[in-house]
Amino acid sequence: MERIKFQELEISELIKKAIEDMGFEEATPIQSKAIPIVLSGKDIIGQAQTGTGKTATFAIPVLEKIDLKDKNVQALILCPTRELAIQVAEEIRKIAKYLPGIKTLPIYGGQEISKQMRSLKAGTHIVIGTPGRVMDHMRRKTLKLEHIKCIVLDEADEMLNMGFLEDIETILKETPKERQTIMFSATMPKQIQDIASRFQNNPEIVKVVKKELTVPNIEQCYFEVKQKDKPEILCRLLDMYNPKLSLVFCNTKRQVDETVSNLQGRGYFAEGLHGDLKQVQRDRVMKSFRTGRTEILVATDVAARGIDVDDIEIVFNYDVPQDEEYYVHRIGRTGRAGRLGKSFTFVVGKEIYKLRDIQKYSNTKIKHQTVPSVGDVEYIKMTSLLEKVTEIAKHEDLKKYMDAIEKITVDDISVNEIAAAFMLMSLGIEEIENIEEEEYLIDDTGAEEGMVRLFMNIGKNQRIKPGDILGAIAGETGMPGKLIGIIDMYDKYSFVEVPREYAKEVVKVMKDAKIKGKSINIEPAGKKIEGKRDRK
Repeated sequence: MERIKFQELEISELIKKAIEDMGFEEATPIQSKAIPIVLSGKDIIGQAQTGTGKTATFAIPVLEKIDLKDKNVQALILCPTRELAIQVAEEIRKIAKYLPGIKTLPIYGGQEISKQMRSLKAGTHIVIGTPGRVMDHMRRKTLKLEHIKCIVLDEADEMLNMGFLEDIETILKETPKERQTIMFSATMPKQIQDIASRFQNNPEIVKVVKKELTVPNIEQCYFEVKQKDKPEILCRLLDMYNPKLSLVFCNTKRQVDETVSNLQGRGYFAEGLHGDLKQVQRDRVMKSFRTGRTEILVATDVAARGIDVDDIEIVFNYDVPQDEEYYVHRIGRTGRAGRLGKSFTFVVGKEIYKLRDIQKYSNTKIKHQTVPSVGDVEYIKMTSLLEKVTEIAKHEDLKKYMDAIEKITVDDISVNEIAAAFMLMSLGIEEIENIEEEEYLIDDTGAEEGMVRLFMNIGKNQRIKPGDILGAIAGETGMPGKLIGIIDMYDKYSFVEVPREYAKEVVKVMKDAKIKGKSINIEPAGKKIEGKRDRK
């Protein structure tokens, strides 16, 4: 379907202003289809995968319906994990930036319940919570649902996979019958259909199920980075590969401007392209890029439409795209006319989950690469310079320059040292920013192919069950519980298998977590990690 701009939706100007601040210009397919339906007050089932912009799809209409004079809880959003509840709450706060007096509250296990109770007592319009903690507050009568206008089941299929069916049914029964019920689910199992038939009123079904796409002729890699290190890593990669033309994608207009400013400040020929540019400016930037005067074009997805330049050697996903479809469109700008292209994606923290969805959607493998070191950059620069020098030496008359060098050579400075000094001067090597890097030694841990076996120092003696481990990992990391593999439990310790691409994140997040109030140690089975002893 044709996408529409947020400015075309029938939503308040204050919400439009907040969305513009977030840098988003155009609604995703699920947003374009579903927001008008939700605004109309109808019940809806949205079948959409992660990364399609579904949070804003229900957040915008929910905010439009809130009566600020009513201090009761008017909207309840149920999420399968604490991580998702926090993310949803953060996005709602951003969208509600200019709405005076809107109060939102995420409630989930692992946070001090008394703090949540005080916030609820003070008055909250929107509650975002996990089913277990919502039920806890209902039992304590600190969360009352009789004034609920709207309830949202986010990632409903995942909540069912985690065993929350009874909790969901109990919560829905406690809300008014005349409420609006919004449900989002990546899949439509029978249990989802049963909930819809019992608790929704003639819901409209909106599907955004994407066909798989392939992206040939493109070498695809990703780098796990920290947000603050992105500018330095981008520059290192530009120096290493020295592309004739490259395209850098950012999710927001603000990020485009910041990236261009950073690149220009470091001496690169970079220009930006986004929706705030007038047509005359856009034409000037594109002409400069096509002719090669601008070597690096930094753009948003919407602004980059229509770019048809065959010589783009590398596409950088400076930000992981919000929509998997955007990823395919982005990297399709390279690898044209039979050439082999490259795409590099910068992944921060839990964006690794989005990357996994992108791999499924595009039916491709995106390889992990280590961030190049200072030495890597210097070596590549020196090798490239030496190749150019060799070509000059083979084909040019250098007698005049050799005579000049002989005249200035003195006893304590050799010809080799002079050549090295010229190289240093030509390279213009400056001090390169230091990047903190964390290394996890995750090798063969005896797990199934594609999985990593992790050791945990808790077991049956602590009255821990496999479900406790599964729920803790899924709840703390946001990883879908169905991806967790075999859990072997012994008296004093346990082993759990997780997908290799999630292993590092699970170890990092879970090291500060607790299971049934007990602190845990978690590490790859049988291997060293961060200086700890081998465990055989």
